[in-house]
Amino acid sequence: MKASVLFFLIVLIAFPAFSQTIPSKDIQIKTALMAAPEDKREGAMVYGYNEKGEFIVLRKGTNELVCLTDDPNSPGFNASCYHVGLEPFMERGRELKKEGKNFKEIFDIREEEVKSGKLKMPKDGATLFVLSADAENYDLKTGEVKDSYLRYVVYIPWATEASTGLPLKPSGPAMPWIMDPGTHRAHIMINPPRD
Repeated sequence: MKASVLFFLIVLIAFPAFSQTIPSKDIQIKTALMAAPEDKREGAMVYGYNEKGEFIVLRKGTNELVCLTDDPNSPGFNASCYHVGLEPFMERGRELKKEGKNFKEIFDIREEEVKSGKLKMPKDGATLFVLSADAENYDLKTGEVKDSYLRYVVYIPWATEASTGLPLKPSGPAMPWIMDPGTHRAHIMINPPRD
């Protein structure tokens, strides 16, 4: 009898705390779409989390944009959207992270898979939009995000400093630069100045 009462109390205490960390489906969709260009929001596909914390499709899309809501288990607020051509790359990264691989392992595995042709990357480049904010500026209940910061990433596999003419680090406000040059993950970073 005592064990069942104890179990009931644990469930009663734990469930409300857990359910508060996962915003409603509508809030997740709303906040995920904040990272998208306005003209792409209506048709974007949205990934998020169910009440058990499982990563799921919250909304199917009708255009080329895929959006991810904030991960409730990560610090701060971070929503992102990317071109559907990046989906195999992003999905593979999620799979490897779930397997417990670290950043370097994920990078190396995907690099080898792209080189071998097993993992496809967009040939003409593809954009990622990332919206971030500090945890205290994100209201889980209303989906309001204050003092957010939007940055842009354009993936161009195998691009280099020489092939793009871009520097390896930013040299001024909003100056584009290239990261991971010469790799499958080569990308142009554009970090607009913060207000």
